[in-house]
Amino acid sequence: MKLELVRIGNSRGIRIPKPILEHCRLVDAVDLQIENDRLVIAPARKPREGWEEAFRAAGASHQDELLMGGFSNQFDQDEWQW
Repeated sequence: MKLELVRIGNSRGIRIPKPILEHCRLVDAVDLQIENDRLVIAPARKPREGWEEAFRAAGASHQDELLMGGFSNQFDQDEWQW
């Protein structure tokens, strides 16, 4: 589909036909990216969208261990109550 660029102030824009908006589920906001010299328009994602599913998919591990330890100090040992 070929579309004409329209002037919007000092910028240019396109009018996206309603069937394409509906098919791609574009509502109020979009994410724009450039990939291989192409403009990619995708539905905007909420912050941390999909994180919960990703954590569940990763599964629990009984072999989890701290990667960095030894941050305890005298205050932690004497005064802090857990």
